[in-house]
Amino acid sequence: MSETTIGAVCVFCGARDGARPEYLAVAEQLGAALARAGVDLVFGGGGIGIMGAASRAAREGGGRVVGVIPQSLLEREGGHRGDPDMHVVETMHERKALMHQLSDAFVVLPGGLGTYEEFFEILTWRQLGFHDKPIVVVDTAGYYGPLREIVSHGASEGFIGPRDEELFTIVASVEEALAVLGIDA
Repeated sequence: MSETTIGAVCVFCGARDGARPEYLAVAEQLGAALARAGVDLVFGGGGIGIMGAASRAAREGGGRVVGVIPQSLLEREGGHRGDPDMHVVETMHERKALMHQLSDAFVVLPGGLGTYEEFFEILTWRQLGFHDKPIVVVDTAGYYGPLREIVSHGASEGFIGPRDEELFTIVASVEEALAVLGIDA
């Protein structure tokens, strides 16, 4: 990580609650911790699932929350159009580009296909040198164990370089994620 200060963290996570209460809890912990540290939370703009839990916890803790949501998902994901820090965009591509632009680092919590896609896209951008922002995956309740396996498998099969495996960090808790990012909460 560079010597820059982290002022905004983009959180990629699910628009569903998931099957375990730990998933909501970790989202709330992260949102509250970012608020305590005075770090903005950038997220997909929805008010549902663990995405909504993280943003609510940050707001309740007095933090700034910046949402980015496509017009087509505004109602489905419970976005709040009147929020001054809500950016309504036309496409998913615009959403991800703006989230990247607004953020100094990325934290990945449990989520589904969209979360995987966001993680792999931002990871690929880092691999290609489009950014050098830290990417931290929080392995809540072992959720991302298979991610380690797939990346290791790709490396052993010659499709992922040894240095590429170092482009992101997997941790077990919010506290560890914040420590990796140099955030005191």
